[in-house]
This record gives sequence, C-alpha cells and structure tokens, in this order.
Amino acid sequence: MRRTILASVLIPSIILVLLSCNTNRFYRETHRIPDGKWETKDKVSFSVNIPDTSKQFSLYIHIRNDVNYPFANIFMFLDTRFPDGRIARDTVECQLADYDGRWLGTGSGSIKYNRFLFQKGVRFKQKGNYSFSFEQAMRTSELNGIRDVGLEIEQ
Repeated sequence: MRRTILASVLIPSIILVLLSCNTNRFYRETHRIPDGKWETKDKVSFSVNIPDTSKQFSLYIHIRNDVNYPFANIFMFLDTRFPDGRIARDTVECQLADYDGRWLGTGSGSIKYNRFLFQKGVRFKQKGNYSFSFEQAMRTSELNGIRDVGLEIEQ
C-alpha cells in the first residue's frame, strides 16, 4: 500500500520535472510589480550577457496578470541597449483576453500567466551586456492588475 502511494506521487512528479526542463533556455528572469500597480515611470529592466554572436535566439515576454486588469491587451515600450551604447525602441502588444473577455493563458483562480514569442531567429551582432527595459504604454499613469513581467531568451 505504501509503495503504491509513493509510486503514484513520485513517478508523476519526476515526469513533470523532466518535461518542464528546458535545455534551450539561455536566460530567464521575472520582476514582480509592487502591489500589481505598474506606473509609467517604473521601468522593468533585465541585463543579459551575450558571449556568442554566432547563435540564434528566440525572445519571449512573460506576463502575469490578475482578473482585475481592466484591458484585453497591454502595450509596452521595449528599449534595448546594445553593448556599444546604442538604443533601439520597439512597441509590443500582448493579448491577455479574447474578444469575448475570457482571459488567455494558464492558471486557475484570479491570476493568469502568458508567455509571448516576441522575436524568433535573433542573432546578436555584438558580444557583451545587453539591457532590455520594459515600460507600460497604456495611456494611464497607473496600470492595475499586472503582477509580473519577465524576459526569457532561448537558443
């Protein structure tokens, strides 16, 4: 009996851990938004060291929102600072709910998690430290309901 219970818990746990491992992950970090209130003046920044310019990468954005978020999408500005000091700015839109108002993503209860592919097949042309800074661009100074913003880079 004990062996059956142990096996029914341990084996699925091991399988889940093995399936959730991502050997292609190069970088992943998430920043919590204090009190779920993202102000326009508060940038979310990530610093990444790129040692190899020959590899291709995919960039993902992670958003965790609660059901009190008042919009179906979120617009953000993404500033990328290159090792030589140049800065490039992109505008990013992430769809958090469908047209009927149903939240997209995973999670049960009041918190939803989404992972968005931002760019695929990216080759960084310079070795060194890159800085990625996200700024909410929703035309409201305080954006309620965004809990976390993250960046993931895969090879």
